Formats: sequence, C-alpha cells, structure tokens
Amino acid sequence: MPLANDGDGSLTELISSLLSRIPNLLSFKSKWSSIRLKLHHLNTHLPDLPNHLSLDLLASLRETLLHAASVAARCEGPDLPDGKLKTQSDVDSITARLDRHVKDAEILIRTGTVSIPSEKKESTAARNLVIRLQIGGAESKLSAIDSLLREDDKNLMISVSQGVVPVLVRLLDSCTSQSTKEKVVSLISRISTMESSKDVLIAEGLSLLNHLLRVLESGSGFGKEKACVALQALSSLSKENARAIGCRGGISSLLEICQAGTPASQGFAAGVLRNLALFGEIKESFVEEKAVFVLVSLGSSGTVLAKENAVGCLGNLASGDEEMMVLIVREGGVKCLKSFWDSVSDDAERIEVGVVLLKNLALCSVVREVVVSEGFIPRLVPVLSCGVLGVRIAAAEAVSSLGFTSKSRREIGESGCVGALIYMLDGKAMEEKEAASKALSTLLVCTSNRKIFRKSDKGVLSLVRLLDPKITKLDKRYTVSALELLVTSKKCRKQVVAAGACLHLQKLVEMDVEGAKKLAENLARSKIWGVFARP
Repeated sequence: MPLANDGDGSLTELISSLLSRIPNLLSFKSKWSSIRLKLHHLNTHLPDLPNHLSLDLLASLRETLLHAASVAARCEGPDLPDGKLKTQSDVDSITARLDRHVKDAEILIRTGTVSIPSEKKESTAARNLVIRLQIGGAESKLSAIDSLLREDDKNLMISVSQGVVPVLVRLLDSCTSQSTKEKVVSLISRISTMESSKDVLIAEGLSLLNHLLRVLESGSGFGKEKACVALQALSSLSKENARAIGCRGGISSLLEICQAGTPASQGFAAGVLRNLALFGEIKESFVEEKAVFVLVSLGSSGTVLAKENAVGCLGNLASGDEEMMVLIVREGGVKCLKSFWDSVSDDAERIEVGVVLLKNLALCSVVREVVVSEGFIPRLVPVLSCGVLGVRIAAAEAVSSLGFTSKSRREIGESGCVGALIYMLDGKAMEEKEAASKALSTLLVCTSNRKIFRKSDKGVLSLVRLLDPKITKLDKRYTVSALELLVTSKKCRKQVVAAGACLHLQKLVEMDVEGAKKLAENLARSKIWGVFARP
C-alpha cells in the first residue's frame, strides 16, 4: 500500500533512519537491540497492510517512531540529559508500543481485511468492527465498542458470526477500565438475549462467567444489571454454567442485588436465582444465605418482573423438598404468593410460576391446611380453564394435593373445578389429560362431586376414551380409579359400558394395569354385560 509522506518523511524512511542509528547508541544497548528487531519485523509487515482500517495503526506508528527518534538522540552519548530513570522509562514505553504495533499489524494481515467482492456490505462492516476491537489503543477499542452498541440486533448478530464474542471476552481479560468493562458486558448482555448466540456464549465457559461475577461484586448499578441479564441467559443454557455460578459465590452477590439493586437489576438477579434453584446441590447455598427471606420480600414488593422471578425461584426451591416448603411458609411465602397471584390474575402466562409454587407447597401435608385457609381453592377455578397449558396442568396437580380431606374435596367441587377438569380430559397434551384424571380420581371420592360430574354430558365418555390402550404415555390408574368411583351409580355404570369400556378393560387387565380387573369385575355384574368375557 502507499505509505503516507509528510514533512517528517515516510514510515519506511523513519524506520530506516532509526535502524541505522541504533548500532551507534551508547546507552541501553540491549533494549535498543530489542527495538531494532521489532523495527525490522514492522518493516516487513508494512507492504502487506490493507488500505482500510490501517490508518489508525499508521498514524500511531508514526507517532511512536518520531518519539523513538527523539529518545535515540538522547542515548547517543554517555550522558543522559533527562536522567537515567526517565530515559529508561521512555525506552521501555517505545518497546511496549512497538510490541502493540507488531501485534496489530499481524491481526490486520491475518484477518484479511481487504473487502471480498461477493461479501455483503453489512458483513464487511461487522468484520471491520471486530478487527478494530483487537488493534490500537484503549480509545480506538472503546470507539469500536460504542459503534457496536449503536448497531441494531441484526448487525450485531452479524458481528457475532464474525467472531466478536471471544474477542470481547479477551478484551475483558486485558481491560483495566471499569467503565469500558461494563460497556463490554452491556454488549454481551444484548448478545445473550439472542437465541442464535447460545453456542457461542457456552463456548466461552468459565472465563466469561468469572468476568460477569466480578462485575456483580464490584460493578456499578448499570454494570450489575447488564451482568445479570447475561447470567440469566447463561444459567438457562447450561447446567454447568448454573452450577459454576452457584459455586463461585454468585448467590450471595445476586441476593444483595435483590435487596439493594436498581428495580431493573432486581428482576434480572431474581431471574438468575430462579435458574440456579433448579439444581438440588445448590439449594444448600440458598439456605445458608437466607435467600428465602429475601425472595419473599422481593416477591411481595418488587417490580412485576422481580415478583415473577422471585416467586418462580421459590417454586423451584420448594420442588421435592418438604423442609424448604415449611421454611417458605414460615417466612411468609403463602401471603407473598397470594399477593402475587391477585396482582397478575389477568395474566395467564405470568401466573404460571404462582400456580407451580402452590402445587409444590400443596404436596406438603403440614402446609396444605395453611394454603386452603388462605383461600386458594376458589383461585384455582379460573386458571384451570385458562389458555396456557402449563398453568392448567399445574393447577390440576394442585387440586389433586389439596383434596386431602372430605371438607376440602367438597369445597373444591362446590367452587366449580369439576367442570373445568372434565374439559381438560379432552385436551391435546397427554400431561393435561393425566393431570385432570388424577385430580378427578381424588375429587370423586366425595359424593357431592360425583353428582356434579354426572351432570356433564361428556364426562363419562371422555374418561372411557382414556382407557384405550392405544393411548400411550398416560398413567391409566387414575382414569380407572375415577371410573370405579362413578360406577357405584347404576346410571353411570350403564354409560360406562355403553361407551365401550369393557373392550378397553380386557386389554388393560392383560397389561396388569392397577385397578383394571376390579373395575372389569364390577361392570361384569351388570345385567347389560355382554361384550367382555369374564375370566
């Protein structure tokens, strides 16, 4: 490429001049000898540098060479007019700057920044920004970061495809400016919200996680918020990431943000904790850090997002852990849940975490009475028929657990849950059908609930359909149990037989399904029996 000329001469002339002077310098000979090697290296690179993106490097190199010429002049004699320490510092500075120039030149040549004719303009621009992050000084790199922050999501993803993520992580390794680090973290947080970035982020592993955790500990409010966004994505992408965050003191930092962070950062921090709480081996850390108290407080008074994530975290902590269930109730978790539930009752998607927490708490015999006394049974009715599958399933499972006494079963039936559960029997998902049949097998123990069920035109037919052996991945014990309760009525028994239950039961008996033989024998005693041969 053509090298710029000005009053001080071209770069090649400046390098040649220095190379000729260095052998005659009397002070710091070994250091100047090292500089001479670097100048030779640079001289060989100059012709290969691409025209664009090299201007900053060339300008910076010219400045270094002029400074080197000035310092060399001071080293020509035995006396050092600026003193030994000052001159030595200047020589060391020149060495470091030349090292950086050599590295930058190698990056520019290796990455081939010359435009490819078939390459789209956006791809070229993205590639150039990625290169700018790797060359030059702090100001040049900061300028590239700012440019990337201004890009829209489409162009930012092009940068991801051009390898920007590992470059950003290496920048975090070398960067000393806290504000620059937080801008890099802001970029990473944006990238983490893009689905297609998943594999790229996972590839950076612990190096990226450790940088984000350090920002959690000592960053500004802005930095902590952005770190939480990235950690929320990373902890949901990989079990290893979640465990690493939990094992490296992340829970303590996240809880501190939940208590004293900005409203936005509280929501994201609770989101990370929600992901971490899925792993049993990390739950002990939650107990040690008194996380339940913090989460209950946030779930009662935070932003909508913070409440949702805090309640979701409590639901994950409660899963399969009775001691945790009791602790959550003791810390005010039921009232927190009630407040959250009522605040999002019109939002079926947000309420799911509340229904899951209720379902998990209801599994604990010590907690059930508290849940029922707080009025959650009537709250279940509308969510059983909402438009979100996961909510309906969790609500039906909660009904199964809350129907633990004659009184509660009767209350559930009178609240209107039976009709909604009958409707769920015809749902598309096997999980929904099974949850509904399980709940009905509990509720139909109550005589008044059986009366409610019999008023439905399709309830019996829907249950009998689920007996079909062709329907796999469905636990038929609950369906058989519900029908066994219903056939105590002569009218229902006739309906069950007329719906074709006998043929299905013959197969289920052969499959040794629990309760199938007893139900078959019960139906066999009916006067209208004539389809299923008795064993």
